[in-house]
Amino acid sequence: MRTIARLVAICVFALLGGCLAPARIPYQAGAAATADIEGFDAIRTYADSTGSLPRARAWLPASQRRRMNYLVLSGGGAGGAFSVGALKAWSDKGGRPQFDIVSGVSTGALIAPFAFLGPAYDETLVELYTSGLAEKLVDVGFLPAGLLGPSLLKQEPFRELVERYLTRDIMANIAAEHRKGRRLLVLTSNLDSQRAVIWNLGAIADSDRPDALKLFRDIVMASASLPGLYPAVLIKARAGKQVVEEMHSDGGSASQILTIPEGWIANADKEQWPSRARLNMYILVNNALMPEFAMTANNTFIVMARASSSLIKAQTRTALLATYAYAKKTGIRFRMASIDKEVPYEMINPFGTSYMRAVYKLGYDGMMGGSFWKDRPSFSDATADTPQAPAR
Repeated sequence: MRTIARLVAICVFALLGGCLAPARIPYQAGAAATADIEGFDAIRTYADSTGSLPRARAWLPASQRRRMNYLVLSGGGAGGAFSVGALKAWSDKGGRPQFDIVSGVSTGALIAPFAFLGPAYDETLVELYTSGLAEKLVDVGFLPAGLLGPSLLKQEPFRELVERYLTRDIMANIAAEHRKGRRLLVLTSNLDSQRAVIWNLGAIADSDRPDALKLFRDIVMASASLPGLYPAVLIKARAGKQVVEEMHSDGGSASQILTIPEGWIANADKEQWPSRARLNMYILVNNALMPEFAMTANNTFIVMARASSSLIKAQTRTALLATYAYAKKTGIRFRMASIDKEVPYEMINPFGTSYMRAVYKLGYDGMMGGSFWKDRPSFSDATADTPQAPAR
């Protein structure tokens, strides 16, 4: 049911939104295809690109170890507390590696910079996801006006939170780790082009440009902005002499996880991943992947949301299966964990503290329990024999 809340918002927005949305400066597909961020060198690529990464040395991790570690943080909104709990327990029990690559999508994009910097920032994540701070992002009084605007919720509280926690010092620390050969990647959805964009946040942080911090924050905000719930983020780019404003939103609209770019997976026979690089890939899915039974109310929005929830589950499962197949072919060690129990969730409170604390505990206890990781995609039905309340 946690997915239904955000999808109801999307449905309402699709039907009623746009009336008060600000006009945009038009541009054409040709400009979109060649646009890049002025002043920055090779900081992004499209996930569906089939060629080599731009300046591959700046994108691929540089390590002399036989094995490298890749942490993948999925979308899932308030469910991001699951990853936070797992990471905190991993630190507390010991054995948490320094990750050579960290990727984040949607709520995972907000977690990723701190997970990248390591256990010293665990308490920051715990505060973000369990203190009740997230509930302040919802301005109930704005909802009626939001029905006719670009989003249901104001962007300002979210921007203030991002600016408070993603500071210039944080970015400088990320830049230092990037220079050591570690990589921090985040996914957004370019709504104009309908393409998933992979951003190299470490390279942005290491650029020394005065506008790097704003771009860094804008990308994280865009990836974590659920469409319709929060407004999309306009990012300036240049195509030749033309300046355009691309519209970027929730990376989860394109894919719930960023593992191996889909263009590489589709061309796995070309062996684009360096043969000497062997990865331990740890995927934390901040959603439930098993079927969740609920009697669905015969209501237009609820039916649309319920169907979309099923679509998101299917999308995530497909991405995991594709990654697993690629991992088997290339020798990547595959590990995944997801929310495997149903947790009560209130549709009218998308960032409810009780829910976030409950899934945090699931992640924490699961990691401490010793049987947390699955070595292949797991979509088990943990609730098949459990009576369910009707969907409301």
